[in-house]
Amino acid sequence: MKVLISGGTGFIGQALVPRLIEYTHEPIIWTRSEQKARKLYGEDVRVITSLEQIDNDETIEGIINLAGEGIADQRWSDARKSLLRSSRIDTTSSLISLIRRMKQKPEVLISGSAIGFYGAQQGDHSLAENSDVTDGFTHQLCADWERTAQNAEDEGVRVCLVRTGVVLGKGGGALAKMLPPFRFGLGGPVGDGEQWMSWIHIEDEVEVLCMMLTHTLFRGAYNLTAPGAVTNAEFTRQLAATLHRPAWFRVPAFVLDLMLGEGSELLLKGQRVYPSRLEEAGYKFAFPELDVALRQVLEPGD
Repeated sequence: MKVLISGGTGFIGQALVPRLIEYTHEPIIWTRSEQKARKLYGEDVRVITSLEQIDNDETIEGIINLAGEGIADQRWSDARKSLLRSSRIDTTSSLISLIRRMKQKPEVLISGSAIGFYGAQQGDHSLAENSDVTDGFTHQLCADWERTAQNAEDEGVRVCLVRTGVVLGKGGGALAKMLPPFRFGLGGPVGDGEQWMSWIHIEDEVEVLCMMLTHTLFRGAYNLTAPGAVTNAEFTRQLAATLHRPAWFRVPAFVLDLMLGEGSELLLKGQRVYPSRLEEAGYKFAFPELDVALRQVLEPGD
């Protein structure tokens, strides 16, 4: 398949593109930085900086939409919230416009979302794809993002919405930001540590995305999280144990409030998300449990 990818130079994209090539797909990277894409993928992968570089007559079988500014990279000012929305919704709208002008429509649009769709949730109840949500900025952001992507259905395109949790992998993502204090023995739980963390190993993330390209049974919203969600305290304990370090330093809630403002809810309130529809589809996770996932990511020499 010829596959157009937005966000192809990001953390997930950097694992996805080589896998697509391994599976004999032909990726096209849509990016703002051709230089970065060339540095990552060389001259053998097609790179575009504008969707206008795709002709109306061109045949593209699949689109994977992973673009979006980092949700927890900065404090949530009004300007930052606006950027978080535009980087997701405007990009998706541009892809919908592309689909509408193409003479031959793609078979599938796989569009990013996040477990933030469910809003900040407290308690131990497990969240499936049809569970109730808590309203707030993250829910509205993800809901509008998903709604925009679903416009492709009007063009006869199969749409998959991927509500991704914390992605664990080598060399980037959320784990790369956590590691420095833990390696120095300065890590610890965030707040009371009772909030749930729903995570997925990048190998499972990428494999599911590739399956959605070619397996027509996939349609609608899916939780891309491992079945073994844990509390923040348990995540902290297992991460420290994997690194053979203590985890005594608790990060008080007020510190995160000062650093991230409203965005601190991402770390202080969690969601216990369960991949119900993936399991119903028969998907078998390569990394269903956290301890094995962490060992694979952090094993020496890699």
